[in-house]
Amino acid sequence: MFSIPKHWTRHGLILPRQTNETVSSVSGDPCVVWDEDIQGWRMVFFYSPPGHAQAVCLNREDLGPGHWKLEGPLPVVNPQAIHGSGFHKPFIVMDPYAPNMAAKIHGRYCLLVVTEGDHKLVQRAWSNKLAGPWEFEPDLIIPPGEKGAFDEKHTDAVTGYYFPKREEFLYFYMGYPKAAQPRKISPYGSAQAVATQKLGEKLAAKQGIVLEPCQQVRHWASGWVGGLQILPGSEHRWIAVLNASPTAPDPTKNEVWTEEPPPSLGGFAYCEEEWPVRNWHFYPEPIEWIQDIPPEALAAGEGCNLWRQFIHLLPDGRAALFYNSGYYGREQLYLKIGKKS
Repeated sequence: MFSIPKHWTRHGLILPRQTNETVSSVSGDPCVVWDEDIQGWRMVFFYSPPGHAQAVCLNREDLGPGHWKLEGPLPVVNPQAIHGSGFHKPFIVMDPYAPNMAAKIHGRYCLLVVTEGDHKLVQRAWSNKLAGPWEFEPDLIIPPGEKGAFDEKHTDAVTGYYFPKREEFLYFYMGYPKAAQPRKISPYGSAQAVATQKLGEKLAAKQGIVLEPCQQVRHWASGWVGGLQILPGSEHRWIAVLNASPTAPDPTKNEVWTEEPPPSLGGFAYCEEEWPVRNWHFYPEPIEWIQDIPPEALAAGEGCNLWRQFIHLLPDGRAALFYNSGYYGREQLYLKIGKKS
């Protein structure tokens, strides 16, 4: 059971971005699972270009700097099945009750990705091994919404869990609108939504928004809501770590950050439902405000945004928090360790 730490200690840069300054490059959005084949941890993450990569750590107890080995892009059996120009933000479908354990479904593992192009959309792949190669299903599982819907523009930043007793997948994703939504604060802000998919079905069934921009002025999540990871909690049935922003998107702006204006912040939400498709609530404060980042962390490349957050529970019960930080297209992957409550 996960208990939110009250104090975090920075452990620095884990996986840097590529050093070519002429192109945008990102290292972040991690998903870490135990890989029995190597008796170590395997990370799939957003590594651009090309948009995806994997790394391994053979130290069971220390996932800090110097322990990760980059293995390169994810191998794919049928690249012709990928929609758009490629894919990024990979996430391995996980066991919801056993943090950092990949779900094994009839002997196979399942990978979720976001396709690249004018519309970000969710696609799925399968493999007998966590190292791949991955074989893609030809169809999208979470296509864009209808005209005027909260997810008409993109379905993005997907995470997934498999509930074996239900034989059902639970997906959380980030929906971006094209048209203003019926809310007073941040009508163009992205929202966190949920979709479900029975084993054997080709298409996920959208269940709607679970966390929209908070309708409280200057709340840390009142602008837009990003990627979400769930863990079984001690204070609540489910705890989610996510990223969000107090700044509302303005579609009249034509900036690199128009859809996700700074700052992105990490924080938590909670839910008491056994099947967590409704009744999610934000915690009142983020993990950290940008202005509270210490000078030594700023000197190490952090700042501007604290992007996708991922919790890894260490064998001794401490929480390792992976996150990417930095300016748009220049993010790198960092680590904090939470003190046991």
